[in-house]
Amino acid sequence: MGEVFRARDPRLRREVALKILSGSAVSDPDRQQRFLQEARAASALNHPNILAVYDIGTERGSTFIVSELIDGVSLRQYVNRAPLPIKELLDVAVQMADGLAAAHGAGIVHRDLKPENIMVTRDGRLKILDFGLAKSAVSETAVTGFNARTDTGLILGTVPYMSPEQARGACVDYRSDQFSTGLILYELATGQPAFLRESGVQTLSAMMTNDFGYQLNPEASGSGWSSIFTPV
Repeated sequence: MGEVFRARDPRLRREVALKILSGSAVSDPDRQQRFLQEARAASALNHPNILAVYDIGTERGSTFIVSELIDGVSLRQYVNRAPLPIKELLDVAVQMADGLAAAHGAGIVHRDLKPENIMVTRDGRLKILDFGLAKSAVSETAVTGFNARTDTGLILGTVPYMSPEQARGACVDYRSDQFSTGLILYELATGQPAFLRESGVQTLSAMMTNDFGYQLNPEASGSGWSSIFTPV
């Protein structure tokens, strides 16, 4: 939906991240609205585990968001080298929970939690970002990413990390984010997604029917999680 650049704020003399709405999204009202929603949702939150948004505006027809520049990597890199040691996993879990508690306390549901939308700084600080699909508790929007119509609206999100209610296109609340968090932590603990199947449709079906068919990764046996996650 956009491109992110490393930039410098000449007034405050600091480096920032500059996210610009690009391509076909520039002329898409729905994507423009989501882009603005991302900035407004994040800027309403002031928490060390949530990306700080500094400014938003339009320049020569391009809408942009200015945010803090994170010196680190996405949680996807951590997932790719999972399973994590228990101590490291618990640190990630606590920081995710703290950030989400702040968002939920402000009436904001993220609705698109996934390893790509979470970053970890060089000093170990976790940052939740990309609130483009966030829903306010006062919003009347009943949409949840599969870009397919349902009886209640659009399904928006990322299939392997959706909650069952998102997959059905139903209204969601903070519990949907908690479900997604559990899926991320499970993947970090075991090295494999909980419900991932050959296709998106099969993955959604497995989530909605609780078809939890994971086989424990033998490499996890040394991490202390083998007594928790058993083959089925």
